[in-house]
Amino acid sequence: MLTGAAIGVVMGGVAVGVSAVAWPDSGTSSSRAETYRQLDLFAEVLARARADYVTEIDEAEAMEAAINGMLGSLDPHSSYLSAEDFSAMQVQASGEYGGLGIEVQMEDGFVKVITPMDDSPASRAGLQSGDLLTAINGKPIVGLNIDDAVEDMRGPPGTEIIVSVMREGEDPFDVTMEREVIRPKSVDWKTVDEDVAYIRISTFNERTTDLLEDAFEGVSDELGNRPAGIILDLRNNGGGLLDQAISVSDKFLSGGEVVSTIGRRPSDIARYNARSGEVFQNVPIVVLINNGTASASEIVAGALQDRGRATVLGMTSFGKGSVQTVIPLGSDRGAIRLTTSRYYTPSGRSIQATGIVPDMEVAQARVSEEELARIRRFSEADLPNALTNEDGAEREIPHLPKEQPPEDYEGEDYQLDRALEVLRGGQMSATETPQAG
Repeated sequence: MLTGAAIGVVMGGVAVGVSAVAWPDSGTSSSRAETYRQLDLFAEVLARARADYVTEIDEAEAMEAAINGMLGSLDPHSSYLSAEDFSAMQVQASGEYGGLGIEVQMEDGFVKVITPMDDSPASRAGLQSGDLLTAINGKPIVGLNIDDAVEDMRGPPGTEIIVSVMREGEDPFDVTMEREVIRPKSVDWKTVDEDVAYIRISTFNERTTDLLEDAFEGVSDELGNRPAGIILDLRNNGGGLLDQAISVSDKFLSGGEVVSTIGRRPSDIARYNARSGEVFQNVPIVVLINNGTASASEIVAGALQDRGRATVLGMTSFGKGSVQTVIPLGSDRGAIRLTTSRYYTPSGRSIQATGIVPDMEVAQARVSEEELARIRRFSEADLPNALTNEDGAEREIPHLPKEQPPEDYEGEDYQLDRALEVLRGGQMSATETPQAG
């Protein structure tokens, strides 16, 4: 998820009826009349269900489902948040919540795993990107919206939860996990190969930039000087806050554009620039990405790639090039998460549905032609109602990676090993920071 840094109210005042709706200036009387007709139809359907359904219905729940259905028909990232869900979202963005530590998205009625967070119940249980969760504690997920499913997965720390999993090429199986207080440490670091800084960012919450600064300080203290190179690992990073993606990019750039966003109207254009004062200036960087690299993490990878500051290595990223704004609806009415703009890398390209294509395509594991034909695609372009790329660009079709681990490879992380080789061999797209312009 990529969420706008500002949480604002779109319209002032509270709508008390259809007549209170503030219609856009572009709306015509005929379109307003059609909307009134559809609202009248909705009221009639609700009344029929209330009167004639086989059992008494929960009207509030039915209305909430209708709102979610409307927003979900726009794109896979717009949704309604009840007051409870809105509060939970704010807690999660702050960097602490109770649950399993997993980024998810709805697909075909199931919950699809985007990425398990590092050192979480989900990651320790072996859940993988692309897994489909079909039931929670024996209760089928089909029919639930994403917010209800997430709510069911959360609970008091120490309580057990059983999720049913479908994984490509395997029989369905159950996984038992124990909920924990999730305080995702969004940045981890270590030195590898004696003098290279390995920095992993797993998500973008309110603490990410501060933790990145701590990582820089730790690297400097351990090495006693600047690192010979930096490996920035954004693999399986499902995204997060827009302002954190910008401030993280800022740490690796000296001025110039990081990202721009464009909304519905041409006037809705915002450009975000880095400041001077890059940390570890001129130190070569390799950025690791894969198909679980999404949203805010794609902004960072795209900025460093376009600005010639890093070589991007791995597999094509997820391809979520849109920004969501959370719009509160009142103290007890929750909020809506609405897609309000697209974002563009410094060169002006949209990666919506296409993803960031790495400078060096390197697979983590070997795959054969036969296995490739059976692999289920997992990207933004494959989600129901996903926005298309406005430039008409399409995601690359599945193909054998340009580089795969050798058959006799016995290491643990081939992409990381290749990143080290690139740093040592000087195969970089740039070794100097471009000047701001």
